[in-house]
Amino acid sequence: MKKLPKYLSKYFWDVEFDKIDLQKRRVYILKRILEYGDQQAVIWMWKNFNESEIKDTLSKYRGFSQKSANFWATVLNIKKEDVLCLNKSFRETQKQFWPY
Repeated sequence: MKKLPKYLSKYFWDVEFDKIDLQKRRVYILKRILEYGDQQAVIWMWKNFNESEIKDTLSKYRGFSQKSANFWATVLNIKKEDVLCLNKSFRETQKQFWPY
């Protein structure tokens, strides 16, 4: 099991950091770094994930803020309509549950 560097532990406050398996939990790790990561975390991400894997995670999974999703869509040159959490119907569904 390949372990994550200790400096990434601040992004995984809700789980046992030492038990996160890089190979088994790739999407989970990417989602946290794309949403919360600093420069050091992003540099590590680019060294450990390929661009298509990063694009795929941003496009297919929910849980990103609009700010983060817009930023990464621009950086990765992904059409905004191809990013699930930027999809208008998804945003409207969220407002039904949390109208603020």
